[in-house]
Amino acid sequence: MKRLDAYLSSLGYCSRSEAKLFLKKNIVTVNDKRVFNTSIKAKHEDIKVNDEVLDDEKILILLHKPKDYICSHNDAGKLIYSLLPQRLQNRNPKVSTIGRLDIDTSGAILLTDDGELNHRLSSPKNSVKKQYLASLADDIDSSAIEIFAKGDILLNSETKPLKPAKLEIIDSKTVKLEIVEGRYHQVKRMFAYLGNKVLSLHRISFADFSVDDLKEGEFKFLDFNRN
Repeated sequence: MKRLDAYLSSLGYCSRSEAKLFLKKNIVTVNDKRVFNTSIKAKHEDIKVNDEVLDDEKILILLHKPKDYICSHNDAGKLIYSLLPQRLQNRNPKVSTIGRLDIDTSGAILLTDDGELNHRLSSPKNSVKKQYLASLADDIDSSAIEIFAKGDILLNSETKPLKPAKLEIIDSKTVKLEIVEGRYHQVKRMFAYLGNKVLSLHRISFADFSVDDLKEGEFKFLDFNRN
């Protein structure tokens, strides 16, 4: 149990200084009884705002990132967090992306406010799968399947080879790629290693989560306990 204003501020509904006004403007209940005292202590599951249960204390979000959005809290331009409701942007700790997607890459990206989960899903040692659909500038040879699968590609300026990757050739210039790392510009650099260039890149899925059912800019909450 903790104070009502502590819940509301940490979950982004309002700041602690705004809590009294928030309770006046919104119907906040504890065990279905409306309250106006911000210092009252309650259990998270007993609190509702306008007849809706509070957002979870820890959240995991799958978002379909459009191109031209930046995975940053601080850069200028269109930030990925602007696609979330304001209360999710106001959460403390902040919601952050698990890894990043380049500004010109679309597709699946996970966001969370749980640091331990973020580390677990972004750590290379855990080999979390990511699937990409890439359009290439030049025709790709079937030999690339074996080259990527060997796990001995050494990218420029790196000393550790890439882990094995699965390549599926859809047509001469379209491929599906599954990797278990997330190095800087990794997919683009892998095809550059072959002398090819990625023209467009879309991440189909992250771990077991796909954006097939989400339009660009849409998001959904995931079951935190599944991960």
